[in-house]
Amino acid sequence: MATLRETAERYGALTDEEAEWLASLVADWQIVADLSFADLILWRSVDEGFVAVAQCRPSTGPTVHLDDVVGTMAASGRIAHLQRALDEGGIVASREPRWDETYAVREDALPVVMNGRPIAVLTREVSQAVSRSSSRLELNYKGAADDILSMITRGEYPVHTSVTGPRRGAPRVGDGVLRLDASGHVAYASPNALSCFHRLGVLGSLMNRSLPQVTSELITDKGLVNETLALVVMGRAAWRTDLEVNGACLSLRALPILDRGSRVGALLLCRDVTELRRRERELITKDATIREIHHRVKNNLQTVAALLRLQSRRVEAPEAKEALAEAMRRVSTIALVHETLSGTLDELVNFDDLAARSMRMAAEVASPGVQVQLVREGDFGYIHAQYASSLALVMTELVTNAVEHGFEGRERGIITVTARREGDDVFVTIADDGVGLDHEPSGLGSSIVRTLVENELAGQITWKRTENGSAVELSAHVGERR
Repeated sequence: MATLRETAERYGALTDEEAEWLASLVADWQIVADLSFADLILWRSVDEGFVAVAQCRPSTGPTVHLDDVVGTMAASGRIAHLQRALDEGGIVASREPRWDETYAVREDALPVVMNGRPIAVLTREVSQAVSRSSSRLELNYKGAADDILSMITRGEYPVHTSVTGPRRGAPRVGDGVLRLDASGHVAYASPNALSCFHRLGVLGSLMNRSLPQVTSELITDKGLVNETLALVVMGRAAWRTDLEVNGACLSLRALPILDRGSRVGALLLCRDVTELRRRERELITKDATIREIHHRVKNNLQTVAALLRLQSRRVEAPEAKEALAEAMRRVSTIALVHETLSGTLDELVNFDDLAARSMRMAAEVASPGVQVQLVREGDFGYIHAQYASSLALVMTELVTNAVEHGFEGRERGIITVTARREGDDVFVTIADDGVGLDHEPSGLGSSIVRTLVENELAGQITWKRTENGSAVELSAHVGERR
């Protein structure tokens, strides 16, 4: 999908500042469309006239354009109207509705001004096919829209300090609208906005009441108040915050109304996000619980490894010592996976980092007297946690086997691990420059590896002798469970 800048620059170059200004306008103009009950079209002036580069439909009423108009040229009869908006620098209403197929459309045009100069034209188009009663709500909505459109003609909108925040639940026009005067008193509250504040415990009407005072009376614990709340409910800053009292939570967003730099009022959007915030807290609690579980499992496995280490010191038989050492190494590998999972919020593991740590540990423990150089080629990528333990254990076993049997009697060796990712499958080759294999191994370690690869990872594994030593090739499924 082409960006606004890519679409606009098909008809002429834009400076970085102009592109950023138009992108900010388009990112936040749904509010204007909803308040106006109208379609918004952004036009750029070209040699042939004007071309549409962006479009927005209202969610509060019917749309004028059933088809997308981006990339189309303005009809010859509309060019003078659009040019007049550029020349006069204000909102220009159409003298007469224009006919669009079978219905009439009333159109207002205004310049989009940046740093005192127009860089585009914005049209507000309303179908006359649907008659709307001039209710108090509609009059206030359109009045708020006119205020914002006038700010656009003066270069005061979009407001760059406006922040909707990364959290879900951003309020929309249909959720609730309040119009405030310069002192923070409520000049109008939509029915939905009034319902939102009633859920917080506000009694009666909000009309002509000071919104900062109303919210201050609701809050019992002043020490927990968000410092942005006062600026938002006063309408002094284009910010967003949450107001949570009496078990209910409102998301509030303020848009100051400016007139040549002076604040003359504000538009406040509100939305009841009580249930949404409750679910977010549940998810955070669950994430923290899962991380704590991984952390405790890691600690328990490290305790098991320590017990195996203590036990190995009490036995004298070499075979028993070796068996306990192998068990300790395997437990430590699984503990390493849980340590990695305890530090992330999702169930995906960056296996490249995990493989590097586990293979380095395996090489050092397997034969302390051999200097092993590990060479990594390719990437494993992110894999699901359900496969991480099995694949890490397989890699550790294979590296350990190469060090113990391939480099026996040598002072140094090289192990090359090559990984290739194809969708949900990974293909791995572990090659060494050791003595090479005479036959496929049949010990406990190789049996564990074969079982994990074929049963847990739905893959295949083969051992083979090479010119420079030996190699193991395996495939593993590490995506969604089959």
